[in-house]
Amino acid sequence: MPSAYFSTPLVFLIDVLFGLYLGIIALRLVMQWAQWEYHNPLVQLIIRATQIPVKFLRKYIPSFGRWDSATIILLIIVTLIKISLLSLIQSIPLNLILLLRWGLGDIFSLFITLFSASILIQVILSWIAPHNANNPITPLISRMNSPILRPIKRLLPSMGGLDLSPLIAILGLQVLSMLVLPLLTGHY
Repeated sequence: MPSAYFSTPLVFLIDVLFGLYLGIIALRLVMQWAQWEYHNPLVQLIIRATQIPVKFLRKYIPSFGRWDSATIILLIIVTLIKISLLSLIQSIPLNLILLLRWGLGDIFSLFITLFSASILIQVILSWIAPHNANNPITPLISRMNSPILRPIKRLLPSMGGLDLSPLIAILGLQVLSMLVLPLLTGHY
């Protein structure tokens, strides 16, 4: 059997499992940035899923300002492990510069995907349950997306109750990704 027979599913599993955990780590950074409510069930899940490695790293890495350096370092370490494993399985030779470039690209892509998905989720939630106070995700996503959507809403003319700011934000994030990602990864 060809080597791709086993490596393709393994690459898929590594990409998905590491991607999920990286998403949780990225949400931990976002929750600090967006000042999410600590007692929210989703916030508690994020904290529990990342607490052990973050707590370990905090022993050696001090915080810089309001950013949790240990969480940033954890995000970088897990990304570099993921890329190293994927390149090892796919027999792609890596050097330090290539590893760092792909790592930065992967982290950048993660945040673009995270914000695009959260804007889409916010739109869907506004259609399904526009004023549902019992949904624990709605206030978190609203606080997360507000810094992106608010300036767009101010610039857009009134559309008679139709809010096009999420569409413009997602388009802007995708264009930003198309412009920046090739520069980070070296794939012009």
